[in-house]
Amino acid sequence: MDRATFDSLDRETLIRLILSQAEMIERLTKRVAELEAKLNLPKKTPDNSSTPPSKGQKPSAPTTPDHADKTGKKRKSHEGAHRPLHPNPTTKRDIRSCACQHCGADVSQNPQFACEAYDHIDIPPIKPDVTRVTLHGGTCQDCGKKFKAAPPADMPKGSPFGGNLRALILYLRFTQNIALERLSTLLSTMLGLDVSEGAIINKVTYCFRSAWGAELYADIRSAIETGRRRAIDALEAIRLTLAGKPLAAPAPS
Repeated sequence: MDRATFDSLDRETLIRLILSQAEMIERLTKRVAELEAKLNLPKKTPDNSSTPPSKGQKPSAPTTPDHADKTGKKRKSHEGAHRPLHPNPTTKRDIRSCACQHCGADVSQNPQFACEAYDHIDIPPIKPDVTRVTLHGGTCQDCGKKFKAAPPADMPKGSPFGGNLRALILYLRFTQNIALERLSTLLSTMLGLDVSEGAIINKVTYCFRSAWGAELYADIRSAIETGRRRAIDALEAIRLTLAGKPLAAPAPS
């Protein structure tokens, strides 16, 4: 309100206006006093307020900045996790830059040096290695009897499955506990090799129910356990056992 407004008011209206303003001033003065009193109050804790205990400061765990440890010292940032490069890569490819990625200029003739190296890991196509063994023979000119070449020692007659394949099947069957039906499907899908459940039983395990098969089964179980104690993986332990080689402990690195 300006002065002209006050001059236009009668005496009774002025008295009411002054009384209302005095009441407002008194109320605001009390509010200011309450707020000033709160400034001197202690910090709220679970002991003096309804603050939950989880929000209170623990004596054994003082509040520290995110970049500091419990002693208040600044923590060192750790290196990011990454896969180390393989010590013995199968092949190496040196890729030279042909064009500058900034201006597109030809840099194929410029001197270049190694800027970054990384590993690209993959597996070759998996397919069985099938060797056709043909034994030749004829008629002896001295005695007149027929003769035939002896089978090679590493590829004897009988089971068509070699030591590595038998070791893999035994490993999957008795270490990974893969059922016969699933094992037959796995060999067909992953190796492209059709091996029936009957062939697995007869040609690979040699019928573990027979006396010879039971002995082989016991040897495989023993080889797996011995290999575990000597830090040899189960597949390698089975392969060595089938080859008749001892399970020697690996040389210390």
